[in-house]
Amino acid sequence: MTDRLLRGPRIAPFHAAEIGRRAALRKRQGLLVVPMHFGQPSAGAPGAAIAAAHAALDTDPLGYWESAALQERIAQHYRQRYGIDLPPERILLTAGASAALVATFAALFRPGDRVAIVRPGYPAYRNTLSAMGLIPIEMRCDRDRDFKPSMAMLERLDPPPLGFVVASPANPTGAMLDRRELAALTAGCRQRGIHLISDEIYHGIDYGLRAITALESDPDAIVINSFSKLYRMPGWRLGWIVVPQEWVSVISAFLINMFLTPSTLAQHAALAALGEPEDLQRWVQIYARNRTHLLAGLKAMGITDVASPDGAFYLYANVGHLTQDSLRFCISALEATGVALAPGIDFDPEFGHGFVRFSFAVTPEEIELAVQRLSDWLPSYVEPR
Repeated sequence: MTDRLLRGPRIAPFHAAEIGRRAALRKRQGLLVVPMHFGQPSAGAPGAAIAAAHAALDTDPLGYWESAALQERIAQHYRQRYGIDLPPERILLTAGASAALVATFAALFRPGDRVAIVRPGYPAYRNTLSAMGLIPIEMRCDRDRDFKPSMAMLERLDPPPLGFVVASPANPTGAMLDRRELAALTAGCRQRGIHLISDEIYHGIDYGLRAITALESDPDAIVINSFSKLYRMPGWRLGWIVVPQEWVSVISAFLINMFLTPSTLAQHAALAALGEPEDLQRWVQIYARNRTHLLAGLKAMGITDVASPDGAFYLYANVGHLTQDSLRFCISALEATGVALAPGIDFDPEFGHGFVRFSFAVTPEEIELAVQRLSDWLPSYVEPR
């Protein structure tokens, strides 16, 4: 009877959420959890952001609001970091990057349209597109391709897609496109009438080369960003979209109807967070050290097929010699060690059964603990039948 009431499309669950539920239960029971499953920093927001939020609680009625000051400050960020002059009105504030994706898909496409995405990739791209009646076309980008898409791959799709979502740095691999690679994609998509949507939520978290924004090669690019990653504010639910000037009113209409305005409290806090570059970089340096230590620890365990990420804070590890059921493996690891990992089937339903994702956006002490506990457990691990 219940199934007959659900007329909408079915989408795959987010399997990391199952790990999250089990991890939360362990914590309630007073058991150890090393949280490496969700894509979020374990440290809280910068101190200045917390202080600004406290002040806002005391002085602001916190009604619906879109902060012009925050739009202007984000425009200043693009000038300082990328050398791009961006009119503040092209920056639309959103209730997180997820709301930005939904509004962008709704404005750009109709049900039945094809939109290309990368596999392995963030599962919400695929699932959100499917839920909206769009057709996700997955392009496999494996280790042999450095997990990077190319224009040649897009050109082989027949019929061609109407859109393409690219993330650089990428989740779950940390792969990052250089200036030439991203410029080739933006130019090729523009020539072929493909809407390129650049997900840049991990910008600022890079190790060596600086992440390039699509706006550097296409001033009219559609860019999505968020305060969840670099600014360590995932639960505040605040992001933004940069859209072409002529689309501002159209996409704004989708945002206001679907989501009203973003959190007023988060907007006050984000304005302060943007003024804390030293604090932000200190944690990026911690992530860089964590990356080095975790790579070495996994190698010592015999997990050697792991790409060293250029950005973001993930290791996507091939554990196919240990399991072909990544969800069961992650559940076993959590129960035996307290280390929470994300199963590869979230990011690649076809080939992710032998992969897991580690988030190293935790403290150095948690990295050490995770390596120690997994090292002690893995030699005795037997795949359940």
